[in-house]
Amino acid sequence: MSALLQQQVAATRAAAPVVAPLDADTRNALLLAMADAINNQQAMLLAANARDLQAATERGLSAAMIDRLALNPARLAALATSLREVAALPDPLGSRRPFSQPASGISVFKQRIPLGVILMIYEARPNVAVDAAALCLKSGNAVLLRGGSEARHSNAAIGILWQQVLAAQQLPAAAVTVLTECSHDDVNAMLQWDELIDLVIPRGGEKLIRSVAAHSRIPVIRHYKGVCHLFVDASANPSMAIDLLIDGKCSRPAVCNALETLLVHASIAASWLPQAAAALRSRQVELRGCPRTCALLADCTLASDSDWSSEYLDKIISIKIVDDLDAAIRHIRQYGSQHSEVICTSEPANAEKFLHQVDASVVLVNASSRFNDGGELGLGAEIGIATTKLHAYGPMGLEALTAEKYVVLGHGEVRHPESRQR
Repeated sequence: MSALLQQQVAATRAAAPVVAPLDADTRNALLLAMADAINNQQAMLLAANARDLQAATERGLSAAMIDRLALNPARLAALATSLREVAALPDPLGSRRPFSQPASGISVFKQRIPLGVILMIYEARPNVAVDAAALCLKSGNAVLLRGGSEARHSNAAIGILWQQVLAAQQLPAAAVTVLTECSHDDVNAMLQWDELIDLVIPRGGEKLIRSVAAHSRIPVIRHYKGVCHLFVDASANPSMAIDLLIDGKCSRPAVCNALETLLVHASIAASWLPQAAAALRSRQVELRGCPRTCALLADCTLASDSDWSSEYLDKIISIKIVDDLDAAIRHIRQYGSQHSEVICTSEPANAEKFLHQVDASVVLVNASSRFNDGGELGLGAEIGIATTKLHAYGPMGLEALTAEKYVVLGHGEVRHPESRQR
């Protein structure tokens, strides 16, 4: 364990109680200043990212990984916009809501407070160093950012900007700490420091998240993978169903809310599925299907058992014809990852049944799986998507980075009146 890492974590822990009591205007000013810094320092950020992209190409990283790694002027502008949107969101801290007024005379309230120090462990996505830090600072938390080696230069450049913004407000730079010298062994050691770190949020592949969960003494937000389904019901609007399919599968195949499996009601498969397959083929999507699907689509490869639980993150989709809504729900229960599940239907009763019986962080009726995103759902930005239910489920925004404490206001009340006689 390096002395530098110990110093960095200790400094971030010391910064947490400095950040926590900041007023909303100061926290928002940090985010707005970072948005300006990203716009003003685009050349520096793009140059750092270019070094990472060159190294990624030389290492033979996948196209999906390189897409996640890449920054460009449009993505930087979107990050700056996201910062301003988060700054404009209501303050998650300090609000005190009435809870109860017991007969004893006390008044009980609940008040939102920061969690403390959050450790983000992520792969490839340098935008996480912006979004995660913004959400942590807005919610009064300090943050440790440990990105993958493939984004080393991009993350370091973003870290420099955060520290400049903090220093300009006379705040400890360690409130946002980018850990560029941090090996896998160092990470495993850090995951034992539950006295210094309050929550771990890993973002990346299933292997990374399972490793973090296995080694950590600190609570971990888990999101293993996104095996997302679209079920096209017998009553579905055919053109709407194709729109949902193409947007969900093709708009960004490498993200966790992309569709991986298409389920089609048997009664419409012969008429609708060839149209859907043509739309997918025109976008170079590889088709893998059940025997009934392969009988309808000559160029469809027979799916293996592993296909139904695969997160392709690529232009590949598995297709299964099911007899009815119940069969679709059973398939999702067996193979889904509790991420995003979609039904296309014009039958309200089927929509309600799907909503009630499908367990996923976001369940959608006649809307694309791509809406499982913090920005799209009104959070401004997200720090991750939780597919386990403690303490958050789905995209995590500001409120998910806080806890509630009880506040009791009294007038000298005591629980045992006889104590007054002592």
